[in-house]
Amino acid sequence: MFKVNTDFESSLKHFQLALVDCNPCTLSNAEIRFHIAHLYETQRKYHSAKEAYEQLLQTENLPAQVKATVLQQLGWMHHTVDQLGDKATKENYAIQCLQKSLEADPNSGQSWYFLGRCYSSIGKVQDAFISYRQSIDKSEASADTWCSIGVLYQQQNQPMDALQAYICAVQLDHGHAAAWMDLGTLYESCNQSQDAIKCYLNATRSKNCSNTSALAARIKYLQAQLCNLPQGSLQNKTKLLPSIEEAWSLPIPAELTSRQGAMNTAQQNTLDAWSTGHTVSHPPVQQQVHSWCLTPQKLQHLEQLRANRNNLNPAQKLMLEQLESQFVLMQQQQQGLHKGQSSHLAGPNSERPLSSTGPSQHLQAAGTGIQNQNGHPTMPSNSVTQGAALNHLPSHTATSGGQQGITLTKESKPSGNTSAVPDTNRHSGETPNSTASVEGLPNHVHQVTADAVSSPSHGDSKSPGLLSSDNPQLSALLMGKANNNVGTGTCDKVNNIHPTVHTKTENSVASSPSSAISTATPSPKSTEQTTTNSVTSLNSPHSGHAVNGDALEDSQSPIKTDPPLIGHKPNSQIIPSMSVSIYPSSAEVLKACRNLGKNGLSNSSILLDKCPPPRPPPPPHPPLPKDKLNPPTPSIYLENKRDAFFPPLHQFCTNPNNPVTVIRGLAGALKLDLGLFSTKTLVEANNEHLVEVRTQLLQPSDENWDPTGTKKIWRCESSKSQTTIAKYAQYQASSFQESLKEENEKKSHHKDHSDNESTSSDNSGRRRKGPFKTIKFGTNIDLSDDRKWKLQLHELTKLPAFVRVVSAGNLLSHVGHTILGMNTVQLYMKVPGSRTPGHQENNNFCSVNINIGPGDCEWFVVPENYWGIMNDFCERNNMNFLMGSWWPNLEDLYEANVPVYRFIQRPGDLVWINAGTVHWVQAIGWCNNIAWNVGPLTACQYKLAVERYEWNKLQSVKSIVPMVHLSWNIARNIKVSDPKLFEMIKYCLLRTLKQCQTLREALIAAGKEIVWHERTKEEPAHYCSICEVEVFNLLYVTNESNSRKTYIVHCLDCARKMSGNLENFVVLEQYKMEDLMQVYDQFTLAPPLPSSLS
Repeated sequence: MFKVNTDFESSLKHFQLALVDCNPCTLSNAEIRFHIAHLYETQRKYHSAKEAYEQLLQTENLPAQVKATVLQQLGWMHHTVDQLGDKATKENYAIQCLQKSLEADPNSGQSWYFLGRCYSSIGKVQDAFISYRQSIDKSEASADTWCSIGVLYQQQNQPMDALQAYICAVQLDHGHAAAWMDLGTLYESCNQSQDAIKCYLNATRSKNCSNTSALAARIKYLQAQLCNLPQGSLQNKTKLLPSIEEAWSLPIPAELTSRQGAMNTAQQNTLDAWSTGHTVSHPPVQQQVHSWCLTPQKLQHLEQLRANRNNLNPAQKLMLEQLESQFVLMQQQQQGLHKGQSSHLAGPNSERPLSSTGPSQHLQAAGTGIQNQNGHPTMPSNSVTQGAALNHLPSHTATSGGQQGITLTKESKPSGNTSAVPDTNRHSGETPNSTASVEGLPNHVHQVTADAVSSPSHGDSKSPGLLSSDNPQLSALLMGKANNNVGTGTCDKVNNIHPTVHTKTENSVASSPSSAISTATPSPKSTEQTTTNSVTSLNSPHSGHAVNGDALEDSQSPIKTDPPLIGHKPNSQIIPSMSVSIYPSSAEVLKACRNLGKNGLSNSSILLDKCPPPRPPPPPHPPLPKDKLNPPTPSIYLENKRDAFFPPLHQFCTNPNNPVTVIRGLAGALKLDLGLFSTKTLVEANNEHLVEVRTQLLQPSDENWDPTGTKKIWRCESSKSQTTIAKYAQYQASSFQESLKEENEKKSHHKDHSDNESTSSDNSGRRRKGPFKTIKFGTNIDLSDDRKWKLQLHELTKLPAFVRVVSAGNLLSHVGHTILGMNTVQLYMKVPGSRTPGHQENNNFCSVNINIGPGDCEWFVVPENYWGIMNDFCERNNMNFLMGSWWPNLEDLYEANVPVYRFIQRPGDLVWINAGTVHWVQAIGWCNNIAWNVGPLTACQYKLAVERYEWNKLQSVKSIVPMVHLSWNIARNIKVSDPKLFEMIKYCLLRTLKQCQTLREALIAAGKEIVWHERTKEEPAHYCSICEVEVFNLLYVTNESNSRKTYIVHCLDCARKMSGNLENFVVLEQYKMEDLMQVYDQFTLAPPLPSSLS
C-alpha cells in the first residue's frame, strides 16, 4: 500500500521488517527482497538497487518467475540510467539481462518490448522489429509497443507505416500522449500542419502529458503559419499522408496483425468524440463465441464509459450497464475456469481468492505501467486488459508508473522528486530516468480493484487504495476513523521548579512498552476526578480503548498478547485484572503485577486510561469565517533587557492560544553579538565544517509548482549533497554578486523590475513558464561542539532562561544526552528562495529561531489543532505528513478554512514556535539563522509530546525524543507542582514499572537469563534497530552482537519475530528494580511556590 501511494520510505521500512520476521508470510523471502531492491530503484539509489538485484540472482533455487522479473528490472534499469556506466557497456549488459529474463519466461511481452527498445537504441532495427512483434504476440495489444514500432518506422523513413503504427497506439489508448506527439511530429515533417495541430491538441488533453506548455507554444506557432498561407493553398497541396480522420479507419499493417484482428466499429467511430473530449455512444457489439467473453476493444470501451460515468447520455448509460454485467459474468467464468491459477483477472468488485497465495500465484504475468516514448513513466492505463486494476495491489508495479526517485525526509531535509525528462530522445526510443514496470509480484493485501471507486456498489469512495476488510481495526486506524481526541483544556501554567533532594543523576534508557499520555477530559467510562485516587487499570486485557466499536487494548505496543508467554504455558488458573492508581507505593504496584505474565504479556500504554488512542484531530468546529483566516501574528517589541526577562513574556509564549510569537528587537535589547554567527566569522572559525546542502527550485514563497510550471503541487522538490562552510560561503557571496549584476542590467536596459522578479507573486496564473532556477540551501549545520563554537554558544547564555538551549526548566535539558538540532544549536545558511518545508517539530516540542541577517525570512504558521487537516492534504497528495517534504497550497488551506499566520522575520527577531505548531519558511534575502528546540515544563507540552510519541509508533516513525527515558529523568531531577503534569508523568512511570516487572517475571519463568548491563555516563537512550521504537531497561541483543560487544538492540516484539523463544538473544538489564522503585516512590506532587520562576 505504501508503495502504491509512493511513500517509498515507509514501504521500504515495512518490507525490511517483513524480511526479518520468521512468521509465515504471503510473500516469499525472494519476493520481499525483490521489492526492497525495486524500492531502491524508485528512490534513484541505483547502485544499491543494482547490488540488491544481483545478490538476489545469486540465491539458490530462485523461482523462475522471480528470476525473470529481476533480470527484466536489472536490464531496463541499465538501459535507462546514465549513472551505471557508458552507453555501450550499459546497453550490452541490458540486452544480456533481458535475454536471460526471456529464457526464464519466454512469454513476457514486457521483456520483449524492453529488448526491442534496447535494440532500437543501438540501431539494430531488424532485431528491434522482431522483439516488438514478439511483444505483441505475447501480451496482446499494447499502445507503448505500437508507439515504439512507429518510432522505428519513422527512423527508417517509412512514414506511412509509422502513421499506421501510431494510429494503432492511440486507438488502444486514446490518452497516450507520446503517441499523439509522435504522430504530430510525423505530420509536421510531412508539412501537414492542420493534422499536426489536431494531434498536439489531443496530446495536451492527456493527463500524462508532461510538456503541455511546449506543445501549446508549438500549436500557436503552427496556427500562425496557417494564417499566413495564401488562401486556397491548402486545398491545392498534395498530401503525403492521409489525414487523421482518414488514417483512423486504415487497417493494421498485415505483417503485424498477429493476434490483433481489425479494430471494431466502436473504436473506429471514437476519433471525433476524443477530439471534443466526450465519449460517443456505440451500438452493441456482436458477442464472441462465448457469451461471457469480452474482446479487448469492448474492455477498452467499458473503461472509457466508466471514466466518463457522470457525463453519459441514456444510451451510453445503458451500454455501460450491459458491458459491466457482461464483465462480471466473464470474471466469474474465468475464476471458475482458472481457479488457483495466477493469470486470472480480478473483476471490478472482486477480491483475489484466498487460495491464490502460494508461490506460483504470487508472480503473475500481468502487464503493468510501461514507460511512454518520451521517457516519462506513466501509470498503466485503466484497461483491465493490462492485467491489473488501478490500485495495482496484486502486482506491486504502480511505482514503475508513478513518480520516481522520491526521498521522503523531514523538516529542513526536503526530498528529491522526479523532475520532468526533456523531450529530446523521443525518436531514438530512449526512456531516460524511468523504471521498468514490475510484472506480477502481488501484495499480501487482498486485491480490490480501483474500478470499485466508480462502480455502483462502492458509491463515491475517495480511497483508490482500498483495504481488505479482514482487519477492521487496522482499516479504521489507517482511514483515520478512530475516536475523536478529547479536549485538552488550558495548559498555560508555568511550573515551579524546586531543587530536587535526589543526588543521583544517572540517565535512563529509552523504552517502548508504552504508548502515550494525555490530560484530556475523562471519557464517559471514567468520570472520577483524577486527583482523587481514581482507579487506573494496570492490566486489563478486556478493557482496552474502542476504535469504531472494536476493542483495542490500551494502545499500540511491541508486546504481543498472543502467544501468551515466551516458551511458557499459560496457567489454567485465571488471575483477575488488578487495578492500581498512581498513588500507592512501588511495592504495592509490583505486588499487583505478580503472576500477571501467566495471563499473557498485555500491551502496556502510558496513555491515561481515559484517553482514546492517538489520531489526527478532526477539523475545529465551528469553522472559522473567511475573514478570520489571515490572523495577525502575536508580536512583542522589546526595548531593553528588563523587557526580555519580564515573567509574563514566558507565559505569553507558552500559552496554547498563541501558536507562534515573534519577539521583535531581541538582539538589540540584550546586546547580542549576532556577528559571531555571520558567514565571515563562521569561515574564520571553522572553514572546513560540514554543511548539508539542499538543491531546490527558486519559486514564489506563496506558491509551489511542479518542475514544468504547469500546476501547483504540495510535493517540494530538492536533492541532497554536502559541502563545507567555506565553499557554501563562496556560493552565498557569488549568488549575491550575480543578483546585483542582474539588477544593474535591468536598470540599464530600463526593464520593469517587477516583470522579471523571480520571487514575485504576479505570475500566479494557472500556467507558468519554466524552467525554474535552482538554488542551494545550507542546512542542519551542527554547532554542538563547545570547543569549536565556544564564543557563539556563550553568547546565547544572554537569552532569557525559557528560550535558552540549556536550562533547568527545559525538558530537553534532562534527556541526559545530545539530540542534534534539538538540545543543541543548528545553523542555516540561506540565499533568497531557500525553503524549510512544512512540518511540526520533533515530538511537538517548541522551537526557537533567531535571524542573524542581513536579509529577511518569511514564515507561514498553522495552529496545532489543524494538523489533522494538514495530514489529510498530504495524504491526498501522496505525501507523508511526518516524513515527507511538502509546501502547502495556500488556496487549498483557504478553501478548508485553515487559518494561516504569515509574517516577516527581520534580523535580530526571535520566532517562538509553540508546541505542535505547523510551519514552513522561505528566505527573502541572503541570511543565516540559528535554531534549537525547547520543552517548557507544562502539562500541554508533555501531553502533545507523548501523543506524538504514540502516533509515531502507529506510523512506524522514530521518535527523536525518548519520552519514557525522559520521564524517568524528570522524576529524578525535578519537583513538579502542576497536578496535570504530575499525573501524566507518574502514570508513565507506573506503566513502565509494571511492564518491567511483568517482563522480568515472564523471562525468568521461561528460563531466560537476564544479564546485568549497567548504563554508562551520557549513554544515549536505546531504540530497536528494526522498528525504531524506544526500548527501556530490558534490551534484547543477538548472541553474536553481545559477544562482539556491539550491542545492537531489539525490542521484544522484533526479537520474537526473529527467534520465537529468544534462543538467539541475550537479555540485558540496565536498571535495578529497587532503583526504579525508589525513583517512583520519591516522585510526589510538590506544593506550588507563591510566585513562579521565570
